Amino acid sequence: MPGRTISNRFYYVYVLESMKDAKQYIGFTTDLRKRMDQHQQGKSFATAPRRPFVLAYYEACRSKIDAMRREDYLKHSEGRRFLVKRLKDYYGK
Repeated sequence: MPGRTISNRFYYVYVLESMKDAKQYIGFTTDLRKRMDQHQQGKSFATAPRRPFVLAYYEACRSKIDAMRREDYLKHSEGRRFLVKRLKDYYGK
């Protein structure tokens, strides 16, 4: 039986790559298209100076708590290694 944190919506964990400095930004949202537009338009203080971005990766979760945990994981060294392995062709490694 699903946990109490399950909803009818999806929570997206995403990885953006700056075309300016090739660094990653990892976040989560319920509306991936809208959030991408916000990043591209400079409406996010954290990413505005690093625009433009490409969406390198995303995952969908049914639980907000699961998405937050996944975001935290991807922001740390083990998660970064996972992304390099998962996106081996993308990163050319």
